[in-house]
Amino acid sequence: MSQNRQYELVYIVSPDTSEQAIADLHTQVEQIVQRFNGTLDKTENWGRRKLAYEIGKAREGTYVVETITGSGELMKEIDRRLRVTDSIIRHLVVRIDEAIRVADRLRDERKATQARRRVARGLPPEPSPSERRGDRDMDDSDDLGLEGVEGAR
Repeated sequence: MSQNRQYELVYIVSPDTSEQAIADLHTQVEQIVQRFNGTLDKTENWGRRKLAYEIGKAREGTYVVETITGSGELMKEIDRRLRVTDSIIRHLVVRIDEAIRVADRLRDERKATQARRRVARGLPPEPSPSERRGDRDMDDSDDLGLEGVEGAR
């Protein structure tokens, strides 16, 4: 059973690699994703940055982050390919769909707890717009507190 999961792939390309070579690398990743029926959700080139520590005489590298939806087999193939690519200093694959699901569940639990507590206090389950923090109505504050200043109106 090949279940689609969401992964984040980060790789650091050596500083002496050309922009064209980095684009070709991205194209390779894209082709692998297509061959395994995955989707490349997002690609961000963070550009050249200083490394936290020297890796094989390199002090900086070009960071690229890609969000990919696909199977574990797809990610194994990408991992295998990146290991043998000389221009890549480091790479990391992290599964992020589980973290997103946990965050959604915690948010839903918090909302349910808030609704239960509000009902126990005799209030409606959802706070009204005037009760929300930071979402104050701007109707009465449009004069910006300039009531005594001449020429304010």
